[in-house]
Amino acid sequence: MDRFNYKKTTGITALSASLSDFRYKKHAHQEYAIGVTLRGAQQYHLDGSTQTSYQNGVMLFHPEQPHDGMSRDESGIDYVMLYIEPDIFLDALNRKNLFYFKDSLVYNDALRQKIMKLSAAVLRGTTAAACDDLLVSLARAFQPNVVDPYLHEETFIQKTKEMIHNVSSGVISLDAISAELEVSKFQLIRLFKASEGITPYQYFLNCKVEKAKQIIEETKDVYSAVAGCSFVDLTHMNKHFVCRYGITPFEYLSCVKN
Repeated sequence: MDRFNYKKTTGITALSASLSDFRYKKHAHQEYAIGVTLRGAQQYHLDGSTQTSYQNGVMLFHPEQPHDGMSRDESGIDYVMLYIEPDIFLDALNRKNLFYFKDSLVYNDALRQKIMKLSAAVLRGTTAAACDDLLVSLARAFQPNVVDPYLHEETFIQKTKEMIHNVSSGVISLDAISAELEVSKFQLIRLFKASEGITPYQYFLNCKVEKAKQIIEETKDVYSAVAGCSFVDLTHMNKHFVCRYGITPFEYLSCVKN
């Protein structure tokens, strides 16, 4: 018989589950999700590859990391999970910035035991202070080879910019870009804005206006820029052009001609 047991203390949610047959659709958590397979084999797709967590396998997911999940066979699985709010986990790790797990699946007995102790304490309703002690102990088990800075940010941002520049139509799809990069749409927006100071959509609009400016310079024709950059009409281009350069495309054309 399938069984789910959830319990939450400050900043930490614990789950104990026993499932005969199950399949989770692709989803992501807002927290750091850390779990242990106790029985059977749990299979999931993550970052473009298929992972299989066998007995004692430790599964590690950073916030908003898309993944699915299923029992590898009909025998089912038993497992526990901890969902730890980022601020709480970072404080326990004495880190300031979000990070991601270098290895999403490890077999580390010391780490496994600490996950089991903390999950059992939360599920029993142990005091928050005692759970805090166990969280700090768990944090110590994460060695430098387990975690890296949150995503490869420079490569990630550069790849996002390249994909935006390669948009052939006048409409950007953040869903398509985030799916290609295997992050959630909102994670994409947050990381990009943190790096560049603007959102991917604002960057896309800036690219369109810059391209329109170049077309005007080359063709001396404002309407060629409207068509070449897939603006809805001249009014649409005027709006974004003025926001970027402070003058209308026709005013800019006058400057170019002079």
